[in-house]
Amino acid sequence: MKLQHDIAVVHTTHPFVIARGGATEHRLLRVRVTDGDGVEGWGEAAPNRFYGETADTALAALDRLTPIVEACDAWMLDDVEAEMNRALRFNGSVKAAISAALHDLAGKRLGVPVYKLWGLDPAKAPLSSFTIAIAASEDELVERVSQAASYPVLKIKLGTDHDADIIRTVRRVAPEKILRVDANAAWSAKQALAMIGVLVECGVEYVEQPLPPHELEGLRFVRERSALPVIADESCIVATDIPKLVGVADGINIKLSKCGGLREALKMIATARSHGMLVMAGCMIETSLGITAAAHFAPLLDFADFDGAALLADDPYVGATIAGGKIEIPNSPGLGVRAK
Repeated sequence: MKLQHDIAVVHTTHPFVIARGGATEHRLLRVRVTDGDGVEGWGEAAPNRFYGETADTALAALDRLTPIVEACDAWMLDDVEAEMNRALRFNGSVKAAISAALHDLAGKRLGVPVYKLWGLDPAKAPLSSFTIAIAASEDELVERVSQAASYPVLKIKLGTDHDADIIRTVRRVAPEKILRVDANAAWSAKQALAMIGVLVECGVEYVEQPLPPHELEGLRFVRERSALPVIADESCIVATDIPKLVGVADGINIKLSKCGGLREALKMIATARSHGMLVMAGCMIETSLGITAAAHFAPLLDFADFDGAALLADDPYVGATIAGGKIEIPNSPGLGVRAK
């Protein structure tokens, strides 16, 4: 098996700003695996500094993983992920890209889309939200909400000194839409409880990661007093993180770039369900190649936030789409992604 890669630079239509900052330009890594029969599988890494990754560290990790992956049997998907995890503890986005490429390869060889490998029904996928990032002014915020008119579910990024104004403005401009909120770990417990009161007033569905990742007792304190479900994102990286979140959060948010692979994502879903927790999946700023890998397990989710490619001005691929919030998964073999 041969593992190759290249770098893609993509740009968001608007600056994508969250509580930790933001950018317009993003460097992503595409990997390609080719086995002896010449069939090629694709995957994408979307490195994120919050998890200790950049495009440069992703390349270094790929150098370390390449001989390990090339020595593996491409059919042994669980074994490949296990070998990568033994070699590198972190670097989730690179491992996720390789995992996606191997699933793409397997589906192409068998002539079926990945979701069929798992026995899933695409019609059961939930609606995807569309993210409204932190805007520089109220006018810009109103414009962005108006531009998202075709999406019935909006996810609002908070974590500023005027969060109440932001969510009230969004509700005023979009009175009928389902609203969800992501604080990206920016609040204290006191701020969270105060803001949750405002969120309830504005009819928000749930709040995602209100506190810093390691403040689990604070998160438990908030969750026990919250009128809204609390979803853990930055506090939940892999399946083994989930048991300690029981009673701390109502649900988890899976991202392939965090957990490091499609097999691990499926383990996270099974673990969360065994504890009676809600399950959502999200994304980084990714092209349709990265989004489509996660979209194939969308039928297993309660909530989805697969808008990474929809936020781009220059997506180089065609794959899963979320027009009108409806997740459409390609029916072609493998991931079903093609270059434009």
